[in-house]
Amino acid sequence: MTKHIVPRYKLMLFYDLKPQSMDAYYDFIMNEMIPTAQEMELYMFRVFHTVYGDCPLRQAEFVAEDLDTIRQVMHSDTWHGLEDKLLEYATNYNRKIVKFRPGFQL
Repeated sequence: MTKHIVPRYKLMLFYDLKPQSMDAYYDFIMNEMIPTAQEMELYMFRVFHTVYGDCPLRQAEFVAEDLDTIRQVMHSDTWHGLEDKLLEYATNYNRKIVKFRPGFQL
């Protein structure tokens, strides 16, 4: 069943992918990171793949209805484990929280 939320905040992840681990990365994202984030009420919104310019290759965005949800997720051992595993496949990792806007944000 699909859950409908009113997104108010966005957790944005920025990173470059290690080319030698693409298959394992996709498996981790689709089968572990996204489902686990959803269990914590943090929902995948969209992902951008950059092919030009001086910016990270990937920009992944998760949304939540309130800032407390994002803060709780980011301070959880579960999230720290997900980030540690993401870093097996990514470099130049950074993240930030912004108020939700429907258009592209940096």
